[in-house]
Amino acid sequence: MKGRKGYVEGFEEEYCKIEIDGSVENIPKIKVASHVKRGDVVELNGDQWVPNPELTRTRSEEIKKMMDDVWED
Repeated sequence: MKGRKGYVEGFEEEYCKIEIDGSVENIPKIKVASHVKRGDVVELNGDQWVPNPELTRTRSEEIKKMMDDVWED
């Protein structure tokens, strides 16, 4: 399915754990670009999951802002 997006939670043996629409799927590493790392936002491009640097940066900034808001005095 083209246009699917997910968040990489980590790697386990031969799988990449990607959270997609609130549930974690075990995707075979062979279907994930070799330079993908934990925390990346990825998109399905054909049959390969590839990182989206812009969405990853935006997500990281949102998380940092939420953390800053929680720890403010």
